[in-house]
Amino acid sequence: MADIASDDGVIPPGTRQDNGIPFADAVRVWLRIASLSFGGPAGQISVMHRILVDEKKWIGEGRFLHALNYCMLLPGPEAQQLAIYIGWLLHKTKGGLVAGILFVLPGFFSILALSYVYVLFGNVGVVEGLFFGLKAAVLAVVMQAVVRIGSRALRNRVMVLIAVAAFLAIFVFHVPFPIIILTAAVIGYIGGRAGSHLFQVGGGHGSSGPGLADRDSALGEETPAHARPNLAWSLKISAVFLFLWLAPVMAIVLELGSANVFSQIGLFFSRMAMVTFGGAYAVLSYVAQEAVQNYGWLRPGEMLDGLGMAETTPGPLIQVVQFVGFMGAYRDPGTLSPLVSATLASILTTWVTFVPCFLWIFLGAPFIEGLRNSRALTGAMSAITAAVVGVIMNLAVWFALHVIFSEVIRWQGYGIVVDVPVVQSINVASALLALCAVVAIFRFKLGMMQTLLASSLAGIAWYLVSGAV
Repeated sequence: MADIASDDGVIPPGTRQDNGIPFADAVRVWLRIASLSFGGPAGQISVMHRILVDEKKWIGEGRFLHALNYCMLLPGPEAQQLAIYIGWLLHKTKGGLVAGILFVLPGFFSILALSYVYVLFGNVGVVEGLFFGLKAAVLAVVMQAVVRIGSRALRNRVMVLIAVAAFLAIFVFHVPFPIIILTAAVIGYIGGRAGSHLFQVGGGHGSSGPGLADRDSALGEETPAHARPNLAWSLKISAVFLFLWLAPVMAIVLELGSANVFSQIGLFFSRMAMVTFGGAYAVLSYVAQEAVQNYGWLRPGEMLDGLGMAETTPGPLIQVVQFVGFMGAYRDPGTLSPLVSATLASILTTWVTFVPCFLWIFLGAPFIEGLRNSRALTGAMSAITAAVVGVIMNLAVWFALHVIFSEVIRWQGYGIVVDVPVVQSINVASALLALCAVVAIFRFKLGMMQTLLASSLAGIAWYLVSGAV
């Protein structure tokens, strides 16, 4: 795709035009970052910071954090969007495209390969034991996410109240996730605009401290020519990526009908691309409920299997939705073979999940200077992050019910709908393995990858010893 940059031919005085970084070098660096992007957004952003700021000194600390703060305001995976943003700053649109695409590709191929293994060999003892162990570890990892994000976001009683309300709304009353996020955003926006300090929590996954000064970086502290606001460029790039995002979905719906599994996948994950604030963990509870209870794409335990895949492969954690689409089309292949249908669904799910990220960055990045000191937007983000804590807690409880218990019944009454475990159906081995994973992470501070590996090996060992999981 040709580079779409500022086309008016006018370079503002004093604007830096060349950062001295060869594009080929940047491609190699983005490949390196993509191959090391394990551990969710915190780990991925940490890798980018270490390589781009500390090691290469291509971008200063201030610019890095400013870009991260903007990405935190957007729906979608903030780590991939940060890569697009920095790639765009360094080498215009082609830089953003390369950085964003390379960030996704390793995870896409890894999860596709694991999905094949899952459906073809999932009933083989060693594979069953592997995923049995992964489920227990993923439960501990999600609990860690609750604690990590909660410690940053819940700094006062108002934020705690928002988190509790979000948890009750989704767990007890099954309020749709987008409504919870929108309500929190409105509350935070009003509180921030009113100047209340209770809504100025802020934060993110990034580093703190002085770090590399912008003026000492290769990019410098001046605004690159292509980063200056240009309405014509913004409209052009928006039209291009809006077409790339929605045209395939509309074509599928018109050709196959809205009831077809490909149409459902395209429409559902396109909606998700617009409301996935707060990272993958926040939206996964909603995706899991819809995929299991509404569409029937997955069984309850399979969402944990997919999350285990995403946790142990490079790339954004939200890549787990690829597995959801794969399984949905595998079970409802239509006239195609199951594997062909599932592969095409993987591509479609990935496309509608990540193409919007390029739209958000290329459209909004030139105008972010006006957002830097906005108290209202900071308040909205703080309230959204607090609500996300409650939503992730719902995800942890949902996973725990289906990991530790084999049977769950639904109780309804007085407008309340709650899943209740059948105590007699407890899986003692799974409960003990999950407890060990929790102790490893919280007591002994074992890393996520080490915990996942140890739990997987323990699951395999348990199967070999017991003969069945």
